[in-house]
Amino acid sequence: MASARTTFRSAGVAVRLTLLCTVVLGVAYPLAVWGVGQAAFHDQADGSMVTSSDGKVVGSSLIGQSFDGPSAARWFQSRPSAAGEKGYDANASSGSNLGPNNPDLVKAIQERQEAIAKADGVPVSEVPADAVTASGSGLDPDISPEYAMQQVARVASARGMSESAVRTLVEQHTEARQLGFLGEPVVNVLELNLALAKASA
Repeated sequence: MASARTTFRSAGVAVRLTLLCTVVLGVAYPLAVWGVGQAAFHDQADGSMVTSSDGKVVGSSLIGQSFDGPSAARWFQSRPSAAGEKGYDANASSGSNLGPNNPDLVKAIQERQEAIAKADGVPVSEVPADAVTASGSGLDPDISPEYAMQQVARVASARGMSESAVRTLVEQHTEARQLGFLGEPVVNVLELNLALAKASA
């Protein structure tokens, strides 16, 4: 009889502890984290969404996207992406998993170099690495300032703008190293293209 009471008491303690942990860790803690995120880091907590001048959401500053199609020459281009079938698929974030000596990767890089060199009017040897290689996630929203500057002449010509005006936009949207020493300077392609559209409207 005593053994049965001990068993029931232990079961009761276990049930109460489970309920307490569920409420604290499964409800209260997530709500507290969400509340702090919304209060202190609202934009980041909501996905760092970027809106155009008419208030329409056009993407996230954290996720790259393509700017291809018939009017591709009018836009700054992102890094290549191996995420998903068409690239830039946030649900299939990944690299190509091809080694640096893989024939398929070497061929793809050479084809990209030739296409970009032709489009931007530069020698193949001057095409930056980030113009022809995807990031590990396939979602990198940034390019190097060197790649952005290489595209200035093409974009300016396609939009009928002066190269100096387009170059100034690139300089204004170049982000310095984090904390002054971490990483490399980068240019967010989506934000630069929005500024470009506004300037050439």
